[in-house]
Amino acid sequence: MKLSTQANLYALGAIALWATLATLGVALSQVPAFALTGLALIIGSVPTWGHWRQWRVSRAALALGVYGLFGFHFLLFIALRHAPPVQANLVNYLWPLFIVVLAPLLLPGVRLRSAHVLAAGLGFLGAGLAILGGHSLEAAWAWGYLPALGSALIWATFSLGSRRMAQSGKGFPTAALGLFGLISGLLALACHVWLEPPLHLGLRDGLLIGVMGLGPLGGAFLLWDRALKLGDPRTIGVLSYLTPLASTLLLIAVTGRTLTIWIGLATVLIVGAALLAVRVKD
Repeated sequence: MKLSTQANLYALGAIALWATLATLGVALSQVPAFALTGLALIIGSVPTWGHWRQWRVSRAALALGVYGLFGFHFLLFIALRHAPPVQANLVNYLWPLFIVVLAPLLLPGVRLRSAHVLAAGLGFLGAGLAILGGHSLEAAWAWGYLPALGSALIWATFSLGSRRMAQSGKGFPTAALGLFGLISGLLALACHVWLEPPLHLGLRDGLLIGVMGLGPLGGAFLLWDRALKLGDPRTIGVLSYLTPLASTLLLIAVTGRTLTIWIGLATVLIVGAALLAVRVKD
């Protein structure tokens, strides 16, 4: 099997797990954001504990890992609490677009084609439709879209930064993601103790946090890291736009919201941008 095919399969595995993240976040909306982030990240790190010897990484790698795992998920959960969750989820999924657009700036030897630029424009248009939904900007705006956009930028730059480190020979083993998740989780729990009210979890909450930790905040990281190290980040980035479709439909089904024509058009534009960009050859 070609390395590019393996990379795409790893990426699709991560995408399938991430499609559940927004729905789990909404189902756990009563859990304080720092506490949810911390517990899920610590649980997600557990499968790598047996490979702790691979946790010896540079300070730069550690800083990048904590920046990516802690920053992305905390801002995402904040966004889901302060903006309509379906729209905030779509805005958050601008991170594949950022990967495609920023790859030529951050990775040596990667060029940006006109089709990538067109795909980026379509993706932004789709996000705009998701936010506005046929209303004026003033009527549709919620400040939660800002952390959604910030989380997208963080994940894109983290993903490209890890690829850049690998290309330079200063990368980190996949198992080191467990260290990043563990430290990020402990940092989030410290913030919870300092800034949030005491945590009270029921059995259902605990089970859902466990699912979130082992799935979208655990196994997905390992699959994503392998994908980025083996494949073309532009192709992987645009493949990731399949996630909004699955994620949005799942979120709508669980929350009982209506699939409006605006959300439908936004999803078509975003997925269309992915299909356009993935066909581009060097």
